[in-house]
Amino acid sequence: MTTLLDVHTHTVASGHAYSSLQEMVQAAADKHLQVLGITEHGPSIPGTCPLLYFHNAHVIPRQLQGVRLLIGCEINILDTKGTLDLSEEYRRKLDIRIAGIHGQCWQGGTIEENTQAMISVIRTPGINIISHPGDGTAALLFEPIVLAAKEAHTLLEINNHSLSPFRTKTEARANNLEILRLCKRYEVPLILGSDAHISYQIADYDRILPLLAETDFPEELIMNHQPDRFFQYTGI
Repeated sequence: MTTLLDVHTHTVASGHAYSSLQEMVQAAADKHLQVLGITEHGPSIPGTCPLLYFHNAHVIPRQLQGVRLLIGCEINILDTKGTLDLSEEYRRKLDIRIAGIHGQCWQGGTIEENTQAMISVIRTPGINIISHPGDGTAALLFEPIVLAAKEAHTLLEINNHSLSPFRTKTEARANNLEILRLCKRYEVPLILGSDAHISYQIADYDRILPLLAETDFPEELIMNHQPDRFFQYTGI
């Protein structure tokens, strides 16, 4: 499989990443990507960019060095009601909207409550991707989440970064295997995310590949080599 897009990445604007936007674009061009998403963290993550960043993102060219650039946000899911930390006003200004749970700002509940929150966000108009649902930050029931994602055309992400041993996400491997098996069973497309925090990590899925092999996951259900289908499926 030839990777042609990576739409979950961060620049120095997120506060704990290490490359500029131009460096990220150069790395994407060097790897012959067609599409790159820059998705800075939402406002509840300490040290991230101010809201003005998203308001002013119209100044960024959307085609650089032969790469189509999508400017977006990794929005935080805050609680069991599915509250998001970026208002609809700002979400409308973005090219791509990812939503995920982060321990720094998540107030969870029971596994059923957490699952319902995730489903609520999956069904929220304009949300395109759920980031690292399998990383174990929140206890979740994956079968109803996969079925909701199929219905809403919201992509679930298999996240390379959360599988790093440095992240100590002890449940991530088993959870992601379960998501892969469910997506295979129900024929639900998904997306691989590098979650790159430095330019060298762009389109790096080295920790995901063994999971794909273990589940014999169908290549046709992976969006990273199908940009046209990605845009059609998500409505971006």
